[in-house]
Amino acid sequence: MSKLQLKIVSQERALLDTTVDSVTAATTEGEITILPGHIPLFTKLNTGELIYRIDHKVSSLVISKGFLTLAANNQLTVMADTAVDAREISLQKAQEAIKNAQETLKVTDNQRERIMAEASLRRALLEIKIAERTKRTRI
Repeated sequence: MSKLQLKIVSQERALLDTTVDSVTAATTEGEITILPGHIPLFTKLNTGELIYRIDHKVSSLVISKGFLTLAANNQLTVMADTAVDAREISLQKAQEAIKNAQETLKVTDNQRERIMAEASLRRALLEIKIAERTKRTRI
């Protein structure tokens, strides 16, 4: 059976380069699952969870907006502003980010600051959701 070669790159670092069975991601058009042999594709990603499967093991990352490209040779590349492996999520940092974003939203009138705070809040809430789910499934 053929596989996908998944590469995930963020602005900070190359996060992952491995062979996988499938990838599920949140695009601007909705959630998609990509299997080997999928037609070539280029799409925009929304902030959300990216899930990849290797054999029967499921792993996930929190990614910010970015792009996903799939070549005809099953080479799948995800380019995101930020990406964090679910195993690396710090609940304490996510809770601090929520607190900071909420404080910013209370006090700022600056439209750009509001947009940045709302994005930070959404990402931190998603990180907590994924970290808690991942913790429950490991026990």
